[in-house]
Amino acid sequence: MKRLREDFNRAFESLSRRVDALGARLGIIAEGSFREGMRGVVEEVFGVGEVRRWVYYDDKGEVLGYPSVIEVDLLIRDRTHVLVEVKASTSDSDVSKLWRVGKLYERVVGIKPELVIITPFIDRGGLRTAKELGVKVYTKT
Repeated sequence: MKRLREDFNRAFESLSRRVDALGARLGIIAEGSFREGMRGVVEEVFGVGEVRRWVYYDDKGEVLGYPSVIEVDLLIRDRTHVLVEVKASTSDSDVSKLWRVGKLYERVVGIKPELVIITPFIDRGGLRTAKELGVKVYTKT
């Protein structure tokens, strides 16, 4: 498990550096492009696992308080599932939402996921909430 976490950490750190370079060149961060880059790096370069999108209709409104479609990036390696949210800017409400998505995922799939947010900016409230809820944050600070 420790080695798996180290592999994920190295993959995300490398990915973060590449995204920073891309953002500097283009002046923008496109979430869709970022996801495709993440998929390529994680699956092809590092061979860490599988990256896909988890889409689920939350008919009970567990995440947003009303029925809605929930979408989140999902990395799977062996029995470890990691939900990844890519945000241009992140606050405590974004962290809380990912935590609720994680609870929904655990209930539906039966596996407790690790939770990760990748963001170039997160406010103090977001960092505090992430620490309290056990959400890993990858950012440039």
